[in-house]
Amino acid sequence: MARPRQFDEDRVITAAMETFWRHGYEGTSTRDLCDSTGLGPSSLYNTFGGKRELYLRALDRYYETVTGAQIERLQESGTAKDRLRAMMLHSVESDLAADDGRGCFAINAAIELAGLDADVKRVVRRNFTRVEDEVRAVVEEGQRAGEIPADRDARAVARLVQSTYYGLRVLGRVQDDRDVLVATVDDTLERL
Repeated sequence: MARPRQFDEDRVITAAMETFWRHGYEGTSTRDLCDSTGLGPSSLYNTFGGKRELYLRALDRYYETVTGAQIERLQESGTAKDRLRAMMLHSVESDLAADDGRGCFAINAAIELAGLDADVKRVVRRNFTRVEDEVRAVVEEGQRAGEIPADRDARAVARLVQSTYYGLRVLGRVQDDRDVLVATVDDTLERL
C-alpha cells in the first residue's frame, strides 16, 4: 500500500518557484530543490516527475501569484496612466529593494529556456499575453476617457508599455539609480 503524502504540495511548489527564480533552471540542482522544499529526491521525482516538470509547475505558480497581483494592480481604480505607472513603479521598487537580483521569473525563463523548450515558451507566452491583454484594457479605458489618444491602436500602445515594463525589469537588475528608472516610466507614459 502506498504511503499518503505528508507534505503540503502548494508549499513545495512555492519553495521550488523561489529556488528556480533565484538560481535559474540550470543553476538549480536537485539538492537545492530538496533543501528548499524539505523533500527527498525520490519524493520530488515521484510527485512531480522531475526537475523540468517541477519548473513548469513553478512557472504556473508564478502566473497565479505574482502575475495575478500585477493584474489586480492594473484593475484597481484610478486613471489609466496612474494604473500603468503604478504597475511599472511597483516593479522598479521591488527590483531595487531585492538583495538577490532575481528580477522577474517569467522574463528569466524566457531568456534562459523559452527558445529551447516549447512548454516553457508556452507558459511564458501565456503570462506575457495575459499582461498584454490587461494593459490593453487599461489603454482602451484611457482612450475612452480622453487620457490617451483614441486614434492609436490600443494593442500597439499596450505592447509599447509592456516592452518598457519588461525592459525596466531587466534594467533594474543592473541599474540601481531609481531616478533613471522612474524617468523612463514617466517618459513612456508622457509619450502615450
